[in-house]
Amino acid sequence: MPGIDECLHEAMELPGALGASVVEWVSGLALGAVGESPNGDHEATAAETAELARLAAEYAAFSVPEARYIAAETPVEDIIVTTRTGFHLLRFVETQFDSSVFVHLWLDRSTANLALSRLRLQDLAERLALS
Repeated sequence: MPGIDECLHEAMELPGALGASVVEWVSGLALGAVGESPNGDHEATAAETAELARLAAEYAAFSVPEARYIAAETPVEDIIVTTRTGFHLLRFVETQFDSSVFVHLWLDRSTANLALSRLRLQDLAERLALS
């Protein structure tokens, strides 16, 4: 099972990958980051993407109404945001404790394959072993 660093390096091997991070979405802290950051600061990007993850995980329109935090039975698996120049994939990582971690992958829209990247990120998240 890969750790955070290995997971991030595998993510960066995907076509069009610009940057990747593992984020604890309750606090907004980056647990690891590689490559570029959309705004030039991995910590700021982690905090901003954590806000989006919280919205999807905690609001009834996207999740289980009574769930305050993401859990294994919560239907939110990932979030895809498209911009004119890129894709942002946020994949929630199910862990044994509280599942409050996601992997953020930033892709160049002109060279990335969104479907392939989503499937590979799903596989990475399933194998990710947080220590």
